[in-house]
Amino acid sequence: MKPGNSIISQLNPHYFWDVDLSKMDDNTSYRLVIERVFTLGEIREMNLLISFYGQEKIVDILCNLPYLDPKTLNFVSKLFNKSLKSFKCYRLKQSKPQHWNL
Repeated sequence: MKPGNSIISQLNPHYFWDVDLSKMDDNTSYRLVIERVFTLGEIREMNLLISFYGQEKIVDILCNLPYLDPKTLNFVSKLFNKSLKSFKCYRLKQSKPQHWNL
């Protein structure tokens, strides 16, 4: 990643604590970038990604993630006006019976 030339350089580096930022690229690391920003980021950063990658690509990535926490899932469902059933993580959760809570 070249400083200043990348969308990644405009994001909080704390979202990517486990990866080497110098090896990340906007075009090859887009899935990780989208996932981290939508689960950990701010609205400003989300809007930045929407304008960079496009809403269709972001919705496609989010809908196919195997896991999103419940708060993020509800947020992106409302933000993009998508049914919860269109998210893979929601369908996977529904197909796995949960034990009762004590």
